[in-house]
Amino acid sequence: MSEVAGSAVGAEESPAESKYTRNNPYYSTVVTNYLLSGEGSEKETRHLAFALEQGMTYAPGDAIGVLPENRAGIVAEVLAALGFTGEERVLDHYKMEIGFEEALRSRLTIGKLARGAIGQYAKLPGAPGAGGRGYEHLKLLCGPDNKARAEEYCWGREFIDLLTDFPGVVKDPQELFNVLQRLVPRLYSIASSQLEHKDTAETTVRVVRYDTHGRDRQGVASGQLGERAQVGAVLPIFLTANQNFKLPEDNSAPVIMVGPGTGIAPFRAFLEERQAKGASGDNWLFFGDQHQASDFIYQEQLAAMQADGTLTRLDTAFSRDQAEKVYVQDRMREHAAELYAWLQRGAYFYVCGDASRMAKAVELALLDAIEEGTQGTLEQAAEYLAAMKKQKRYQRDVY
Repeated sequence: MSEVAGSAVGAEESPAESKYTRNNPYYSTVVTNYLLSGEGSEKETRHLAFALEQGMTYAPGDAIGVLPENRAGIVAEVLAALGFTGEERVLDHYKMEIGFEEALRSRLTIGKLARGAIGQYAKLPGAPGAGGRGYEHLKLLCGPDNKARAEEYCWGREFIDLLTDFPGVVKDPQELFNVLQRLVPRLYSIASSQLEHKDTAETTVRVVRYDTHGRDRQGVASGQLGERAQVGAVLPIFLTANQNFKLPEDNSAPVIMVGPGTGIAPFRAFLEERQAKGASGDNWLFFGDQHQASDFIYQEQLAAMQADGTLTRLDTAFSRDQAEKVYVQDRMREHAAELYAWLQRGAYFYVCGDASRMAKAVELALLDAIEEGTQGTLEQAAEYLAAMKKQKRYQRDVY
């Protein structure tokens, strides 16, 4: 889900939290914000806790929605490039009249550039007179025949780059509501159990930072949470239920969790919940990242959970700590026989994190373990996995 942060895909609002929604958020105070990753890490991973109003409830597997704001600096750059003051009046998506600066700050996506925005930008009445040859180049980025070229241009660029490369097109601030996408909430998996954290919802955030085309960039929401959400700051949030990512009702059922990087977030919640309930079911966690010394987040808490018996097994994969990279799916293959034995005992299997590579590799490793365990074919393993899905014993929260 979106920026890397354990965000909940396919989440839906729960009736218990219907008082506060993305359109009517709760203005929450940040009560905790600290760095999880250690010295030398290539990543900036943070732990945040948001204060909740009495009556706001959530369950493990749910998500917290954050309504982000664009950085003041980039808003000022866009205003300067457009030649507007920011005091101009515009109508937002709900036909409410607001200042143009507010629209750029909290309503419109001026970060990551979308291909569709280029096409809409080129259709503006001011485009034909915008610089002769430059406009011809703009047309070469539009239309279905130029999709690859447009995607190449968009990579690593933001709206300010489009304005700089093709200036003078926007004549009326209101036009940008037809050009830019709406700035939408970011969803992050909740990393806490409310049984242990009654008045807060906690989450794990990877702050996205990069440099492209001569500019320093950052994720819209993760950058805000990393830089502008210090303890005491107030942010609009809402809670979102995810009915497709839940612990088993049977507290004695075994649970297998695969969550590398910030994908560990919901599993911290799962483990805290089972710890608080005194659940008898075994718990097995696969966690991975780049380096054990700097990227083993929640290490002390996990060690304590191992010591008190909450965490039955912990297998880690730190990809850069040896010559040959090792990932969570490799650890699964090393323990394929025991993995299948847990499934035979009725274990529920969960995976959270990157959908494009990790989740696919984990599913292949799971199928291999089932195939070996059953001494059957890959097709039979797929049928076994399909049955698990129907029983809701195979659940994914990937993004």
